[in-house]
Amino acid sequence: MLGAPQTRQGSFTHGRTDPVALTDQRGSALDSAARELNADDLAAAARHNDKPLVLVGSAPLSANGANMALFVQVQAASLCGSAGCSTDVYVKRNGAWTKVLDSVSGPIELLPTTHGGLRDILVDGSDRWVWKNNTYMDTLAAPDVPGLKASVEEHQAHMGQQPAGRL
Repeated sequence: MLGAPQTRQGSFTHGRTDPVALTDQRGSALDSAARELNADDLAAAARHNDKPLVLVGSAPLSANGANMALFVQVQAASLCGSAGCSTDVYVKRNGAWTKVLDSVSGPIELLPTTHGGLRDILVDGSDRWVWKNNTYMDTLAAPDVPGLKASVEEHQAHMGQQPAGRL
């Protein structure tokens, strides 16, 4: 479900965005799908004696109203960390839900811009995800960490593993 479009001042976008509202929709078809898709997380929470809250939202990702997305957040003390609870995004393909964005934290908004026919997703006001190769890809560039690759390769050699890309 989408909230009222808004104009964000001083944030990532100056265009209109549509916030994705996550709500408790217990007993609905979306809630049933969310619980089935997140059965492992629900079972893990139960093992910790948590009573998780499943929040869901839905919105079309394409301009023509097709490509309906299911947004799912499972809230439980054992599943949520210092960044809060994470949200997964699914798109229905050939009658089945497919995860296209995994474990993002923070408010989610749909941007007016599109890539590959689907709307861009903004997470936590600054993290933009775009549709590419049948999934959402992060546009934030990770900072280069000097010496990281050499350190990983040294560790792999010490552990008797072959470095990635050299198999």
